[in-house]
This record gives sequence, C-alpha cells and structure tokens, in this order.
Amino acid sequence: QNPKTYAIVKQLLAEGNAGELQKYFGSRMEFGTAGLRAAMGAGISHMNDLTIIQTTQGFCRYLEKNFSDLKKRGVVIGFDARAHLSSGGSSKRFARLAANTFISQGVPVYLFSDIIPTPFVPYTVTHLKLCAGIMVTASHNPKQDNGYKVYWENGAQIISPHDKGISQAIEENQEPWPQAWDDKLIDSSLLLHDPYAMVNKEYFKDIQKQCFYRNINKETNLKFVHTSVHGVGHKFVQLAFKAFDLSPPFAVPEQKDPDPDFPTVKYPNPEEGKGVLTLSFALAEKDGARIILANDPDADRLAVAEKQESGDWKVFSGNELGALLGWWIFTCWKNNNRDTRAIKDVYMLSSTVSSKILRAIALKEGFHFEETLTGFKWMGNRAKQLMDQGKAVLFAFEEAIGYMCCPAVLDKDGVSAAVITAEMASFLATRNLSLTQQLKAVYDEYGFHITKASYFICHDPKVIQQLFDNLRNFDGKNTYPKSCGRFTVSGIRDLTTGYDSSQPDQKAILPTSKSSQMITFTFANGGVATMRTSGTEPKIKYYSELCAPPGNSDVEQLKKELDELVNALEKHFFQPEKNKLQRKTE
Repeated sequence: QNPKTYAIVKQLLAEGNAGELQKYFGSRMEFGTAGLRAAMGAGISHMNDLTIIQTTQGFCRYLEKNFSDLKKRGVVIGFDARAHLSSGGSSKRFARLAANTFISQGVPVYLFSDIIPTPFVPYTVTHLKLCAGIMVTASHNPKQDNGYKVYWENGAQIISPHDKGISQAIEENQEPWPQAWDDKLIDSSLLLHDPYAMVNKEYFKDIQKQCFYRNINKETNLKFVHTSVHGVGHKFVQLAFKAFDLSPPFAVPEQKDPDPDFPTVKYPNPEEGKGVLTLSFALAEKDGARIILANDPDADRLAVAEKQESGDWKVFSGNELGALLGWWIFTCWKNNNRDTRAIKDVYMLSSTVSSKILRAIALKEGFHFEETLTGFKWMGNRAKQLMDQGKAVLFAFEEAIGYMCCPAVLDKDGVSAAVITAEMASFLATRNLSLTQQLKAVYDEYGFHITKASYFICHDPKVIQQLFDNLRNFDGKNTYPKSCGRFTVSGIRDLTTGYDSSQPDQKAILPTSKSSQMITFTFANGGVATMRTSGTEPKIKYYSELCAPPGNSDVEQLKKELDELVNALEKHFFQPEKNKLQRKTE
C-alpha cells in the first residue's frame, strides 16, 4: 500500500520491462545472522514497507514460539537517519511499521523516539531484560541501502539456528496482517514505550565505569576533532566526553548533522581511509587538534588518526587501535585489581581474521585470550557465555574498526570506544607520549605484529566459487597449495569444509559454515593469511599478518617480507586478471 513503490512497479509493468521486474521480484532478500541488508526500493528483493512488515511478522511468530513471556517482556526497536525519497522508505518509517506489527499482537514495544547509535539497542535489551531487539540501519553501506539487524535476549546479535528459524517464519507469514500498514495506531497504544530518556541517562552512567583518570581529563590540553560522517554519532559522542569530564571535541560542521545523502563522501565508511577524513584533517589543522575520532554513520565503529611530528596524519588500522585499546584496558584493570589471583578469570577476544596481538599480551600477562569466527555476533555471544560463568571479559575487537570496551554492550560500540581512546590519549600526553609512540612501545614489549588487509570486488558468485574450488583442488583433487610463490605453506584451515591440518583429527575447532568461503594459510616464515567472502558486500577479502617475537625490531624488513607475501597471494591465489577481479581503490 505504499503509493511510491506501487507506482514504480505499475510503471515497469506498463513498459513491459521484464528485466527490471525480474530484479525486483526474482528472489527474496535472504535473512541471515546479520538480518537483512539491501537497497531500498520496490519488490521482494529490496527493503520497503512490505518486506519490513513480512520480516517482522515472521520474527514476531518466531519469538512467540521461543518465549512464553514475550507479551510481558517485549522488544526494543531503534533506527538511524537513512531515507530514500524515490521509494518513500526510511529507517524511521520501517521502525514504526515493525513496532506496529508487534503491538498488533499484544507485544510491548520500546521504540526510540529519535535516531540512536546501534549499540543502544543491545544495551536496552540487556538493561530492560527484553526478549529481542531490532535496529534499522545499513551502518556504513552506500546511501541507497538499509538494513534490519536483530539481537536475542542475551543482548548479542543472533547466531544460527535462529536465522534459519526466523527465515522460515517469514516465508510462512507473507500476507500482511489486517492493520499492518496503519502505523498511526501505535501512537495511542498503551503497549508503546519510549526508552530514549532512560537509556541516555543509564548508558552514560554505565560507561563511566571505564573512566579512570577524571582529573587528567579535566586538565588536559589535548584537542580532539570528531566526525559522525552525516550519521547519528554527534550528540552521543559529545555526551560521552561530558560523562568523562573531557572538553567537547570539535565537530566537523559539514558532517555533524544526519544527512541520508552523505553529500561530502563517496562512501560513508571511515574504514576506506583518508578520503572520508579530508574535512576532519582541515578542521584539525585550523583548531590545532592532534587527534581525530571518526564514527561510521550508525556509530558502532571508530577510526582514529593522529598528527605526526612530520605534519603528516597517521590513520590507525583496526588492528593497531585494537592493540592500543587492549593494552590500555588491561593496564587500567591491573592498576585497579591488586588481587593477583583475579587474573585467571580475565578474558579478551578477537576474531580470527584480526591481529593476534591480544594473544601475545595475554601470554605475557597471564590472562586468557580466545579467538572467534569473524563478526561481533560471535564475540558478543561468547562474551555472554563467559560472563555467565563469572569471568570478566575486558575487551573484544575486530580489524574492521569494531571495539567492545564496555561489558554493558555486547556488540561493537563506537561511542564508548571514542571516549576511552580520548582518555587514553590524554593520559599518555601527561607522559609526553603520542598514541603512535605508545603503539611502538606495545610492539616492543609484546612483539611486532604487522598486518595488511584488502579486498577484490567480484559481482559473479560463480567466479568466487571457482576461485575457492581451485584452492581446494590445487595440485589435483582435494589438495591445497603447498606453496605460494617463494613462500612455503605450513598449515591450512578451511572453515567452509571444516578441515584443519594442524589438528590431530584434522577437524577445525571453530564452527564451520558451508554457506560462506573462508580459508586460512599459515606459512613457514610465521606469516598467516586468510581469504574469505563478505556476508554483506560483493567482495573477496584477505587479511595477512606477520608476528615477530619480542626483540625483533627490524620493522622495515618485516614490512617488506609481508608485502612480498601479499603480492604472491594476489598473483597465485586470487589471479585477478584471469578472474576479472576489480581491485580496491583508495
């Protein structure tokens, strides 16, 4: 019943445009562990009023089956600032339609009245002990996209088998229920609650447990620039700085207000490097700020840049900031826990494609480190399991600039990560140290970890399948490569098939998934490289790392060795020319 998507389809029918209609109606968006992610527009392959109603009807039925007290506890729904004029879709409208679906079935809904950062949804699930949470966001995807991200009662993103169960329930509940389209009904319902004011108070109270140097924060002369890249982050990072007694960061004026067109950037993704930070650099130069903090549009990720002595800017990789935050959070914990026995219950986590620097710190300091599959859904669920066993999970991170610094949110959180980074930088400044110098100190103490990651774009699933099949049948059937150029392969773990050459029974310990491609190669020189497909984008990604023991400080040599390994990986395993792969461009 949306007049705009209705008109789009009617027009295509009048033109007899079978090709476009096939694109719109040929296949339904797939509901996976990341929920939904697709362009806004007409048809069942896109995010629109109808597909949101269908998805929520399925999710509602699935929750009814799983929770006998759903009508007592309820769900939380949040949204970002995305909107799409031509199809009439927006995150706010989708959130209201989803709320209407639940309320029509007698389920209480905590619907945020205004835009929020994604981490506020898992926070609310945990804080109010709700059955589930939904966040309508496409994070840092291109402007035409939107998404529907789902959290379970434990406050973490869903993992299998829930995705399959929800997917099946969506298939079974496709016809909109009687009042599905009339979202105005919710405004007079007693089942509608607005958690905005409560969460804004409680969240900032909770993250203050990670504030250890209030006096330094009050006095520091260090200046920060913050950009929310046309997303939701501005107001919340300002409030976080206030909660830590830090002077507010300078906000990039052209990017501080939400704008669904993201007019100043090609991609609203701080991971893409310096292009997204151009305006931040200019403001920092003008105001004499040394550190830039950049959130992605839904404020669950954080990029950091620091001005160097030379006048150049260094943008830290996700692994480098993970090393700094891991060192900082452990150091703060150690200073506040005099009981040496407590360390046996301390954990840190990172994903298997992230740097192993936390493992090196854990080995030397005596706490536990665990790696999980890629994505915060795995780290959030594992953290919750450990916390339920009475363990302290201090920190978790992934190389894609995602950090969980605070146990109140079991997902990546760019707001708390921004203010904790600011406190760390302010503390280091009192010791005349920059973040860059401290990073080197961490590597000097625990061993250098040099990483390099990139991706190729490939829109043809057949080519991707062929590329990975080739790696599994390299020298004849069921044989993996024994070398890559001049580099000898010493171990292989294939998390698509479940093979791991390093295990006695040759079976991988981490869970396997036949629906996504992921192979990790270990090399005789200490290098590790993982190739995997992306769950949300048409990319084949790779991640590589060289770990040196403490004392090997020839960084340039290590970098050269890793560059050569990556070049060999691209040439022999990706074969971009043969497979017509498109390289990542800055």
